[in-house]
Amino acid sequence: MTTPFTPEHDMLRAVVRDFVRTEIDPHTEAWEKAGRFPAHSLLRKMGRLGLLGLSYPEAYGGGGGDYWFNTVLLEELGRAESLGVSLGLCVHTDMATPALARHGSPDLRERFLVPAIKGELVSAIAVSEPDAGSDVAALRTRAEIDGDDFVINGSKMWITNGTQADFLTLLARTSGEHGARGMSLIIVPTSTPGFSVSRKLDKLGHRSSDTAILAFDNVRVPRANCIGVEGGGFKIQMEQFQRERLAMTLMAITSMERALDLTRGYLRERRAFGGPLLRNQHLYFELAGLYAEVEALRQLAYQCVRSYVAGIDMTREASMAKLIAGRLTRRVADTCVQFHGGMGYVEEYPIARYFRDIRLYAIGGGADEVMLEVIAKHQGMGPKSK
Repeated sequence: MTTPFTPEHDMLRAVVRDFVRTEIDPHTEAWEKAGRFPAHSLLRKMGRLGLLGLSYPEAYGGGGGDYWFNTVLLEELGRAESLGVSLGLCVHTDMATPALARHGSPDLRERFLVPAIKGELVSAIAVSEPDAGSDVAALRTRAEIDGDDFVINGSKMWITNGTQADFLTLLARTSGEHGARGMSLIIVPTSTPGFSVSRKLDKLGHRSSDTAILAFDNVRVPRANCIGVEGGGFKIQMEQFQRERLAMTLMAITSMERALDLTRGYLRERRAFGGPLLRNQHLYFELAGLYAEVEALRQLAYQCVRSYVAGIDMTREASMAKLIAGRLTRRVADTCVQFHGGMGYVEEYPIARYFRDIRLYAIGGGADEVMLEVIAKHQGMGPKSK
């Protein structure tokens, strides 16, 4: 099969891989202990390298490339020792800014997208709430219309980059309609009076990534900060979710490869029963099977990228890829810990952190159960099918 990557993509891969090796991996332990990575300084470095707007319009400082450039970025971020850092960066490039880049007004793009691409502003996506995570249609945060302003009240939860973000891409209700109707996507600067961080969450994994509960108490922003038309936010966010799920899948694939490579190396060096453990057929058969499944998932993800680049709806396939990624990462992580034996259970070996970090992939960006609902709907099944 012909590779989808050009020499330009390969050059980018070398740049990102070196960035991960020199600017992220050496700081993993310190950032894990701190409970956050320095988003502003790291994003500024990435901005100077042109890594934050690879497929965004050149008119706003982007690279003007296709989504294969983002694919390269995400694959290399997935190889980082700290998946918490990778997710925080991915939120900025592939979750909080795509709707702004595609549907935002020229003024919004100039004020928020341009500095985000430069790495001067940190962004976050604010959709989930304490009682509305998987069920987005149940969200309660409201943006009441008051003349030329929105007045926002409510709370958001599970917000990656939440303690450091300079602006939020917020989904809120802007009408009295229930369910998926009457929601709008709104850019909210976190310097606005009435906004506050309630607290930073203490998580099982992704400990280098700050995840927060946010509060909005009469936060007033201009109605001109709405992305797209008022009331059209739910549709835009559902569109955005497909790119988000694809991004998480691409990172999951290379993170699994890295875990398998680490395990293969450990089994080659670890001697027991008269030779290297990797000589045991059961062990190398299990690893070989997992490598095969990871490669199959990669090809499905690449087909999603091809569809996305061609402007073809990929909701069904991206949901399938995200579901498989969430399930396969758990099997890979469990197998790698098991094959490391006791060393897989201690923090001095990276496989323990991987085991904790990767569990999020079956929950964040749409839980496995949500993916199953989406797939079932596309296959003509479920409560509303005929």
